[in-house]
Amino acid sequence: MNTWLWLAEGPLFWLSLSVFGLGVAWKLTGLLLLGGPRAQPTPRGSPAGGAVYTILRHFVPRRVFLPGAGLHVLAGYAFHLGLFILLGFAAPHVAFFGERLLGVSWPTLPQWGFIVAAEFAFAGLIILWAMRISEPIQKLVSRPADHAATWLTFLVMLSGCLALEEAHVSLRALHMTLVDAWLFWFPFSPLMHTFTFLFSRGFTGATYGRRGVGL
Repeated sequence: MNTWLWLAEGPLFWLSLSVFGLGVAWKLTGLLLLGGPRAQPTPRGSPAGGAVYTILRHFVPRRVFLPGAGLHVLAGYAFHLGLFILLGFAAPHVAFFGERLLGVSWPTLPQWGFIVAAEFAFAGLIILWAMRISEPIQKLVSRPADHAATWLTFLVMLSGCLALEEAHVSLRALHMTLVDAWLFWFPFSPLMHTFTFLFSRGFTGATYGRRGVGL
């Protein structure tokens, strides 16, 4: 079992992290090289200002959409913020990424903070997936890869919670194996929206900002 853990935290982790880094860089470089239309009208506004405004503005839904999208927004924030807190401030993650990989450390969550963040992340993810399989439009546009991304993320989070108490080395090895699979698949999956949403919002905002139109 120690061999399994060594593989998951050693060679497989570095391989998957390399694929993750190179894949994300490749995809983002491709987006940047696409550029914009060659023929541009005389700007009536600021493309940069429009890009920044649109990126920030769309973190909060417009009031007219809240009755229908309120639960989706709350669940989305619960999942993404909860997961971010777990990744960045859970004690095992700080020990692994900070002390082991970066050689630095920072304050960690207390046990109750980990539990609260995990509950928010799990609740948000489950609600988002339930809406994906129940709402007609979301069900229609969802692909198998969308469901796979949800379930793989869920399993990574669940195995991490099970491994937290370090009751058995196999639980940690299982968690790290799932993390390796998640990292490896990330650049080729819908999970890439973690980075690409900034490009899509920014490009749209810059286009309309150049025309002097606010979104």
